[in-house]
Amino acid sequence: MQPFPSSQIPGNDLRPGRHWYATAAAISVVLIVLGVAIGVYRFKNVINAVDTDNQFANGDTVTLRLDPEHEKAIWIRDRGPSFRQACGITGPGDPGLTDPGIDVFLTRDETWNPLYTIDVPRAGDYKVTCTSQGPSRYAIGDPGGFVTFGVRLMPAVFLPMLGVGVGAAIVLVTAFRRRGHRKRLLAERHGSGGSHPAQPAPSPGAGPDRQ
Repeated sequence: MQPFPSSQIPGNDLRPGRHWYATAAAISVVLIVLGVAIGVYRFKNVINAVDTDNQFANGDTVTLRLDPEHEKAIWIRDRGPSFRQACGITGPGDPGLTDPGIDVFLTRDETWNPLYTIDVPRAGDYKVTCTSQGPSRYAIGDPGGFVTFGVRLMPAVFLPMLGVGVGAAIVLVTAFRRRGHRKRLLAERHGSGGSHPAQPAPSPGAGPDRQ
C-alpha cells in the first residue's frame, strides 16, 4: 500500500517568494518616512515664514539684500491688504511689487497678511518703503504662509497613504498567489501518489483463441 502524500508544502517552495513581504514593508516604510520628512520640512518653513522680529512702520525705509532665486514678500500686521496701503521699491534693474494672493501667517497674538510679492531682476540691495492711512506694521518674509503650507502639505499626506496602499496590495497579491501555488502543488502530489499505471484497453474482438 502506497503512503498518502503529505499535505504540507514547505514555505520556501511556494512562489512568489516570501521576500515580497519584506519588499512591501520596505516600500511602506520609505514612503511614510519621506512623507513625514516633507511635512516636518514644510512646517519648519512656515513657522519662520515672516521675520516678525524685524518690523518696520509707515514711512520707514528698509534695505534688503534680494535675489531672483529667493522670492520674498511684504507682510502687514493685523490688517488685510487694501487700496489705502502702498509700498514702493527701488534698486538695480527694474524691481516691482505684484499681487501675492490670499494667505495668512499667525503668531500667538498677531495675524499677518501678504501685501506684495517682491519681484527683482537680479541680486542686489533694494530699498522698500510702505505707507498707509492708518498706523501699520510691516515685515519681510517668504511668499507662502499657512494657506500655501496646507497646499504644499498634500504630498506629505499622500505619500504615507500611498506607501500603506502599495504595501498592502503587494502583501495581498503575494499571499493570494502563494495560496494558489500551494493548491497546485498539493493537487500534483495527490495526483501522482494515488494514480496507477494506465492499462492498455483491449482491442475490439480480442478473446480466447478459437479452435
